[in-house]
Amino acid sequence: MTTEAATRRMPGAPCWVSLLAHSLPTTQEFYGALFGWEFRPGPQHFGPYARAFLDGREVAGVGELAPDRNLPVAWTTYLASDDADVTAEQIRCCGGTVGVGPLDADDDAGRMAIASDPQGAIFGIWQGRTMMGTAVTGEPGTPVWNELVTQDTASVGPFYEHVFGFETERPTPADAAASADPDVDYLTLHLKGHAVAGIHGVGNAPLRDRGPHWMTYFAVPHTDAAVRRVTELGGHTLTPAHDSPHGRRATVSDTEGAVFTIVEQS
Repeated sequence: MTTEAATRRMPGAPCWVSLLAHSLPTTQEFYGALFGWEFRPGPQHFGPYARAFLDGREVAGVGELAPDRNLPVAWTTYLASDDADVTAEQIRCCGGTVGVGPLDADDDAGRMAIASDPQGAIFGIWQGRTMMGTAVTGEPGTPVWNELVTQDTASVGPFYEHVFGFETERPTPADAAASADPDVDYLTLHLKGHAVAGIHGVGNAPLRDRGPHWMTYFAVPHTDAAVRRVTELGGHTLTPAHDSPHGRRATVSDTEGAVFTIVEQS
């Protein structure tokens, strides 16, 4: 489930995760206490924004929504691009929507856009210049996996294949047997032989009030302890801790309702 730093630089690979919240100080306090993040000022083109660091290495971004923007708070997965403008045009040509950008980030850090796939799942595009993206992954407190949760893989898989060049792979019979649901609708997305992300089709199961969305997984040393810590900090447990083929995991939300998954990494 972990991707190496070099793999995350490949065009199409998840390279960054970012959260826009209503209260930046409250959000920094929550994630600082949960993951041990420290924060430094980042690009301010959308308003107050901070980059999160763990042991001096950049792992994520957290920004603050304008007071009049009453939007749902959610983590956004960014996919790497060599040319954000070309990728944005490919998104439009393949039935997606580009809602913001492409535009330059402050300090020539890179060029970005916010888009959605044909089913409405929002994601970002990042063309790094001086800031290439998440510097470390797979360690406790860092992003370890990104997964699109949608109704079915067949309706959206071709979009990501055509725009980003992914090769797709379905679970083997052994993988399916190890799953809680042997009929699970799942695609693993590969770039040059490396697994970089997944698409999980949930069929008629409810997607709560979020609709199709990208889910960020963060690594923790002990899932059950992390779930308790989330609750202590004012967050909520949405899916209790349970064993999976890739480690013990749980889906939780922070104090403002931003949903993410934590997974135990040895």
